[in-house]
Amino acid sequence: MTVTHAHAYAHVPGPAPVRAARRPALWRLVWLHARLGFVETVRIPIAVIGNLLFPALALLFFVVPQREVAQDPVGALVAVAQLGTFAVMSTCLFSFGAGVSEDRAQPFDPYLRTLPAGPGARLTGRVLNGLLWSYCALAPVVLVGWLLTAAELRWEQALQCVALVVGVAVPFLLLGLAIGYRLSAKAAIAVVQAVLFPLAFAGGLFMPPQVFPDWLDTLSTALPSRADSRGPRNT
Repeated sequence: MTVTHAHAYAHVPGPAPVRAARRPALWRLVWLHARLGFVETVRIPIAVIGNLLFPALALLFFVVPQREVAQDPVGALVAVAQLGTFAVMSTCLFSFGAGVSEDRAQPFDPYLRTLPAGPGARLTGRVLNGLLWSYCALAPVVLVGWLLTAAELRWEQALQCVALVVGVAVPFLLLGLAIGYRLSAKAAIAVVQAVLFPLAFAGGLFMPPQVFPDWLDTLSTALPSRADSRGPRNT
């Protein structure tokens, strides 16, 4: 090799060093999974309509016509709270019970489990999506109660209720996950329906626990759906 060729090769750049691909931040993965779950739900309008309207229609048809309840500030507030709790229960059980089991039946689910991101971001995104739909389900109930009943809350109480939704959702979220990861899609839907309404009834969300027989009243105190029908404290 001549000196001229050696000088020419000296200026030829070598191969660029291979850089390790950076993993996306955890918050970004959580956001992507939450957005994916939201978009998938919105694409099925009947699921959105049923989730948003059923508790509000129950309040409109069964509480508002009873003027002795609807015009009583405490009674109306208790009814709104009970049906709001039912809305959160329904959203969590169907989102995490039927929803998880349906996702497990899709061929995309095994692929996601092979990715190096791990299950944490996906599970957190699903939880955030379920909480978002819980708040959405509460909105029509609160609107009907505000416009057509005498239910009243101070602003600080309303803010406390917004924060309490997360605590109310936790036991039903966990129950929904247990159903969704344990059962197939067809079985999960049936089990969710079989669990939701007995929990709501035994918890006193459809009628006050004071009318229960003693054995049912005792049993309902151990349920996460138990409603306190004594009304809000005057503090």
